Amino acid sequence: MKNRFHFYIFFIFSLFIILFYSPSLSLAQPSTDITSTYREFPLFGSRIAIWIVAQLHLNFAAFILGVPIFSVILELIGICTKNPRYDRTAKEFIKLTFLALTVTAIFGALLVFLLIGLYPELLNYLAGIFVTTLWIYPLLFFGETVTLYLYYYTWDEFSRRKLLHLLLGIVLNIFGVAIMFTANSWVSFMISPAGIDEHGNLLKIWDAITNFTWMPLNIHRFVGNISFGGAIVAAYAGFKFMVSRTDAERAHYDWMGYTGNIIAISAFMILPFAGYWLTKEIYAFSEQLGVILMGGFLSWLWIIQAVIIGILFLGTNCYFWIGMERIPGAERYKKYIKYLVLIVALCFLVWATPHTLVATQEETHRMGGSHHPVVGVLGLMSAKNTAVNIMIMATFISFLIYRRGNKIPTV
Repeated sequence: MKNRFHFYIFFIFSLFIILFYSPSLSLAQPSTDITSTYREFPLFGSRIAIWIVAQLHLNFAAFILGVPIFSVILELIGICTKNPRYDRTAKEFIKLTFLALTVTAIFGALLVFLLIGLYPELLNYLAGIFVTTLWIYPLLFFGETVTLYLYYYTWDEFSRRKLLHLLLGIVLNIFGVAIMFTANSWVSFMISPAGIDEHGNLLKIWDAITNFTWMPLNIHRFVGNISFGGAIVAAYAGFKFMVSRTDAERAHYDWMGYTGNIIAISAFMILPFAGYWLTKEIYAFSEQLGVILMGGFLSWLWIIQAVIIGILFLGTNCYFWIGMERIPGAERYKKYIKYLVLIVALCFLVWATPHTLVATQEETHRMGGSHHPVVGVLGLMSAKNTAVNIMIMATFISFLIYRRGNKIPTV
């Protein structure tokens, strides 16, 4: 613990030096000239280098922000029900975050170094806009780190003062959510800038922070972090289940995996609605931006995302259907599974249907245009949103029959 604590002190101190004392990152009023030549990263370019490091940073950050949320909830359930199983599982959830916290800090520092080296003018401009938040962010990170260690290492010492320990967990989550909200202000500003004049000069920093897409992005990432964290915990529990040597350990990790999956699936089912809100705000800010993202040169990313989302829904339902095989009494619901499979599969096909097909000139001429005369309508967002909503309902029905598999009706 002591060595890791010193590492975080060094990281935060280094971050302060980089952000506030580097000559290349002046925090005065931002210059309006941001057209300087950017540097190229060797082999695969600067954009891909930034994307890889930023994505890895976000993946680990999502885990350490999502896990404490449902860890505190499980601890609260354990306090209310007096069931030690919830308390043990909550503690083991928190234990998983330490390695992720270290890796997150490493990738965060690497991301800062790459931005300084590859996009100095962009970082200089953003630093000038968000100078106040750059002072706050390292303090929040330090507060989250200290609170996380206190929350975990005082678990047994506060066994008779659980409400005080629960309060410590709530403070930990406040720090985590504040970090996410602060970082989202930088990202959302690049999507939908606000609080600046036509020359890019800062008018009001609060308007720059609370831009059009800031709150939708906060909600989307908050729900997504919970779903992602629950899925990672379930995967960890599955591995521990396979290597456990006693029936008691296998029973514990089986229940832990079930809990992680339920958390991940519950958050995943409401995640599309947060995505709808974010997309709506993007189109409200700039319809042209929305068209470029979803129908322009970046549309192939949306097709990949559609396929991945469909696979997640299929995998979620398969988890419920396969899990019913070991539940006594669930066989009375098996007759409905074939209909749910058909519904989810058809909705997945609609969701993955592109609006514009990639076709040769001859094929385009035979279709009478770039849109297919039969399935072209399925490429519209109205059809896709309907398909996703039906998939969500089918998944919820699968969850209900999974939960009611061993229930016995009473009169």
